[in-house]
Amino acid sequence: MVHQPVLAVFARKWSRTFVALIVGLLVAALWTLSQPSSAFAAEATGPCVADSATGCFNGTIKGVGAGVKIVIAGNGEEITAVTDADGKWNAAVTVAGSYTLTLDETTLPAGVTMKSEATQTRDITLGFNKGAVFTVNGGTDGGGTDGGTGGGADAAATGFNWERLAQQSASGLRLGLLLALASIGLSLIYGTTGLSNFAHAEQVTLGGLLAYTFANTLGLNIFVATALVVLVTGFTGWLQDVVIWRPLRKKGLSLTQLIIVTIGLALALQYTFQIFYGARTLRIIMATPQTIDIGPVTFTVESLWAMGVSVVVLAGVGFFLTRTRTGRATRAVSDNPALASASGIDVDRIIRIVWIMSAALAGLSGVMLGLVLNGISWQTGMQLLLLMFSAVTLGGLGTAFGALVGSLVIGMTVELSNMVLPGDFKYATALLLLIIILLVRPQGLFGRKERIG
Repeated sequence: MVHQPVLAVFARKWSRTFVALIVGLLVAALWTLSQPSSAFAAEATGPCVADSATGCFNGTIKGVGAGVKIVIAGNGEEITAVTDADGKWNAAVTVAGSYTLTLDETTLPAGVTMKSEATQTRDITLGFNKGAVFTVNGGTDGGGTDGGTGGGADAAATGFNWERLAQQSASGLRLGLLLALASIGLSLIYGTTGLSNFAHAEQVTLGGLLAYTFANTLGLNIFVATALVVLVTGFTGWLQDVVIWRPLRKKGLSLTQLIIVTIGLALALQYTFQIFYGARTLRIIMATPQTIDIGPVTFTVESLWAMGVSVVVLAGVGFFLTRTRTGRATRAVSDNPALASASGIDVDRIIRIVWIMSAALAGLSGVMLGLVLNGISWQTGMQLLLLMFSAVTLGGLGTAFGALVGSLVIGMTVELSNMVLPGDFKYATALLLLIIILLVRPQGLFGRKERIG
């Protein structure tokens, strides 16, 4: 008997709500793009999007309107940013380092004076956003907006404001959904085989790199390319089980030995990717991403699509596990393989299905991450591996619903902590949260207590 009623309740009550929400966001996004936009007309080059070759300075000066100039100088570059009607501004730099940002006080509206210093110094790393605060008498400060790669401006640069809280929360939800796509497969593999697969993250990388190949080298439509990625990565999951994992299981290797094999496979795949694709970051879609404001939150169109696809697919996985015969058999094998086999379930067949589905989900996650981050590289999956294991462990090893909840918690924690912690230090908070949860509840949020010894 499988004791996971909470998964069924979740799939039945919340899947339709999530799907309706994301479909509504997508409709709003498409409608917005079809309308003439003064913000897009004001900047011919579009908003700055951080990637491997670009860093973005941005901010909001409320109460000044359009036309206020901010000059960014340093490292042989001098760029002038101009606020739009909402006081928002951004500027792209192509060299990492220290820059001096100066607000041109002569461009302030009549009767408005500076409250903060007009000149500031900020350090920036390519691939990240950096916010800068300029406050005026009668105005309020504003932080950076979401631009793609990286985690936004640090707290020392922007301070707290409600708009930034909304932006970081939305970014956390987005990261959590994309993590869940990959983490659910990792959790199902552990549940059915007991194996912690360190090579699972390379399926994420493979998905993104294949999307780049199909969309750019072969010139296929991104939707066709995504479908092909899911098929190819699913096939690689089948191939791995046929060539590697099933023979090793039959030989009776211990889990420790199998884990070592997964580590070796991960290293081999990483350097194979580097040989064929190089060390540079590759963009799946070459066009500059367009951004959409939904209330105080800024998204790229690709982010909205990625979130929508993630919700639909996760709802589909929940339906599969709770409403189909194969899905129920998968949960039975995860719950007790020996009892499932005694009940007439073909355990090897179920495990092979899990490998195929897990690899396909990870590949799809790689495509979505490549679109959201505006780039994919040979080590993208490796950089996410620790977060994926944190999500699976936090939710409860071997539970699909636990992996989903754990991913959302980790995503929100990582992005919200960036409001007070600088740079990539935010990822340490996910591990700190994991340690705290395991000290209180060692089996994770949805795992079951097990007797040891």
